[in-house]
Amino acid sequence: MRIAKEDVPVRIDVPGATARQLKNFGDATGYGKISGEYFSLGEGTDLTDLLKGLEGDLCQCPHWGYILEGKLTVTFADGSEETAGSNDLFYWPPGHTVKADLNTEMILFSPQHEHSQVIDHILKKVQV
Repeated sequence: MRIAKEDVPVRIDVPGATARQLKNFGDATGYGKISGEYFSLGEGTDLTDLLKGLEGDLCQCPHWGYILEGKLTVTFADGSEETAGSNDLFYWPPGHTVKADLNTEMILFSPQHEHSQVIDHILKKVQV
């Protein structure tokens, strides 16, 4: 299956951040359906405050992905950090937050149910 970025529905569109999510993109055994997602994060965008209220105040959804361009820092539940940059593939286990060190474009593959709950939580936070 191939789909152009512009054809992936926009779920979040706020200053400094755009999130696109295509549901029913595939199946990750044990997680059910996955979604294919494009995320654009402006330099300095930090999701930490937007994740407050979730378990551990962190995203509890695993992600597999690829950084098209940019650089970001992921902080995990144990306090460790990892930086991912242009052309890096990545896996983030449940229990993380993200900050964009540079303008960043990335592709994520995420369990659909779990990540939809996180996106819905963020949407509620930005609409307040």
